[in-house]
Amino acid sequence: MKFKIIYPKWPKLDRQTHFNLPPHGPVVMAAAIPEYVDIDFIDENVEPLVIEDDADFIGISVMLTSQLKRGWEIADAYRNLGKKVIFGGISTMLHAEETMQHADSIFMGEVEGRMNEVFEDFKNGKLKKIYNYMYKHPDINLIGPARRDILKRELYYHKGVQMVDLFHASRGCKYACYPCCVTFLGGRQFRPRPINKVVEELESIDNNRLFIVDNSLAQDTEWEKELFKAMIPLKKKWCSHTIEDKPEVLDLAAQAGAWYVYQAVFDTSDYIKERVKRYHDHGILVEGTILLGMDNQTESDILRLVDFLLEIGVDLAEFTVLTPFRHTKAYDDFIKEGRIIDKDWNNYNSGKVVFKPKHMSPERLQELYYYAWDTFYENETQEQRMFKMMLNVVDKEIRDGTYKSRRDDLANKSFGKTIER
Repeated sequence: MKFKIIYPKWPKLDRQTHFNLPPHGPVVMAAAIPEYVDIDFIDENVEPLVIEDDADFIGISVMLTSQLKRGWEIADAYRNLGKKVIFGGISTMLHAEETMQHADSIFMGEVEGRMNEVFEDFKNGKLKKIYNYMYKHPDINLIGPARRDILKRELYYHKGVQMVDLFHASRGCKYACYPCCVTFLGGRQFRPRPINKVVEELESIDNNRLFIVDNSLAQDTEWEKELFKAMIPLKKKWCSHTIEDKPEVLDLAAQAGAWYVYQAVFDTSDYIKERVKRYHDHGILVEGTILLGMDNQTESDILRLVDFLLEIGVDLAEFTVLTPFRHTKAYDDFIKEGRIIDKDWNNYNSGKVVFKPKHMSPERLQELYYYAWDTFYENETQEQRMFKMMLNVVDKEIRDGTYKSRRDDLANKSFGKTIER
């Protein structure tokens, strides 16, 4: 049986350097698919998709809301060929009712231990309309190494530099951030993977540079420390969302290969300033993530925030606009208040204003979004800053003997020349 997994393309953020990372959801799902199934994976962001009769069963994986409409188009085309189509992924769960109109089946929840049922039902002509495993979390021990072999690795380079591989060490999040839908998707229970399973998967990844995509590693201090201790001998270089800034945690993170972290910059407080300094003091770079359009932000707050980022010396900054994704507190509040002005899911890419802000017009918030990008990168482009970060990780690799003289050698030279021009 041939199963084609498709990851639809989506419009990228304006102003942001465009590059593509190998997606995480499809490779995790593939690991749970029965061995008798032959998998063909197409990431439409890096290669063209030809709609043709070349598979028995079609799976469409949608992580982002802005992938939805393209995913529906693809599904409709395959169903017109008489193919059965199943949807899965984060946005399938957020938009289940709409997606069911374009699918023969949808899968909701985590896949481990559950895909055998789906494929047996398909073989027997009894595919269910919905496989609903929301909040019925599988045994965390069932999560094994992802099937990265389905990726066409040569397609995930930016100016010759191999992009990081994505990896996760835990699921769930105990926090309930206002604009986030994670608690709807995975619940508020932090579910760490056993350390030995984490190490097993890390050892199987050929790429030395990783993005740990966990919602937050800062949920259990002892587990976090044990994770970093176990990672030290592997000599991987990685970025992640926020980690704790306790000295013992940062020291272990640095030893474990922490390259840079994403740090939410939500105000101009000494707390943020000192937190960034502590990361830097441990040799860990910082990419500030800045959400614009919160109800407590005025125009002057946003202008001051951009200046503050330059003052505290974050290494990169990513500006996004508050986006009321389905099944978030923001969405519920804005619906009640009549503040959502756009329901074109293609525009829900965190770069377009789709609601009425509290302290300014939608048009003004959109202008401030562009102002933030243009001002922060006025004297040094995003690619120049990215190149500096690449040199940082290469230096770390050279010092610990893990630098590989391969295509990356040419990559770094070519990336540098491009930037110098």
